Amino acid sequence: MSRPPIPESFRLDHKKVRAPYVRLAGVKETPRGDRIEKYDLRLVQPNKEALGTGALHTLEHLLATYMRGHLEGVVDISPMGCRTGFYMVVLGEPGPQKVLEAFRETLKDVVNHTEPVPGVSELECGNYRDHDPQGARAWAERVLNEGLHVQETVEITS
Repeated sequence: MSRPPIPESFRLDHKKVRAPYVRLAGVKETPRGDRIEKYDLRLVQPNKEALGTGALHTLEHLLATYMRGHLEGVVDISPMGCRTGFYMVVLGEPGPQKVLEAFRETLKDVVNHTEPVPGVSELECGNYRDHDPQGARAWAERVLNEGLHVQETVEITS
């Protein structure tokens, strides 16, 4: 049996990247020729901090809501298991700089969000009790204050 391919994120040198950032993590082309870009939207430095699950969960709902208003083609925004950021899949090729601008505007929306969090009910959410809107706003404000940048991929070298 052949060994499965190593995921891109396992080849990233997590000691050399500097959060908060936006990074183009991968590109795929569909059989019909459509381009799909995957982005790493990193909020905190890997292995130094992690977002609490409530704040991360609320950020997931708010990013999914607001990002689509700033960037066309968003397919999905999902939290990383390490709780340091999110992966975003986009149809098309907006490029890292446009994604960075959309992410910055989305984080501003999160900071200013005062209404109930969208999709937070037993009917709409699989863990509707685990949310922290205040924490999500605090993380968004912190990232904006620290300043986002485009991070190049830094692979692990032997």
